[in-house]
Amino acid sequence: MSTNQGGLPVLDKLVHEPARLAILSMLRGVAQVDFNYLLGTLGLSRGNLSSHMARLCEAGYVEVSKRFVGNVPNTSYSLTALGKSALESYWRQLDALRPVPTGRPVASSRAQAVRRESLTSTGHQVLRQS
Repeated sequence: MSTNQGGLPVLDKLVHEPARLAILSMLRGVAQVDFNYLLGTLGLSRGNLSSHMARLCEAGYVEVSKRFVGNVPNTSYSLTALGKSALESYWRQLDALRPVPTGRPVASSRAQAVRRESLTSTGHQVLRQS
């Protein structure tokens, strides 16, 4: 993992861009996704999505598949091994940026940090920070 002069991990800017991170994360969970599904899910314009997909394909992170379904062209994308590796490396780099807790253990969820008390006369539960 490469670091900058301050010792912080250098994030892959191709993956770090929010739309491309969303695309790669979606592709990580499925075998392939078609262009129209990505378009509807991400809320990007056709041109914007096409531009992001071109960058990811050029980097070798995503593979494109073009075919016809009936007489209608269909474009779908899948994550390559290189893309999977880049995404996993990105998550490891983000994990490295998070501080490691010292001393008293940090509550793993808000539910652990809140102590429940008895119900009030109105039936509402009273919550206090512990």
